[in-house]
Amino acid sequence: MNITEVRDLSEDQLNEKLTELKREQFNLRVQQATGQLENTTRRRQVRRDIARVITVINERSAAQA
Repeated sequence: MNITEVRDLSEDQLNEKLTELKREQFNLRVQQATGQLENTTRRRQVRRDIARVITVINERSAAQA
């Protein structure tokens, strides 16, 4: 997911995506703790996607203020 894809999402979609990414991040953390995680780079990708979504949410709220 790149920043242009994130910017095209609506507010509801952004919040939904953030919830989905945080859930995935938790599941990946559990998998790593139990030794089941095969794709370790996915954790980094998810963390960066979360940051992108939060950045866009903050930009929109700052623009409204």
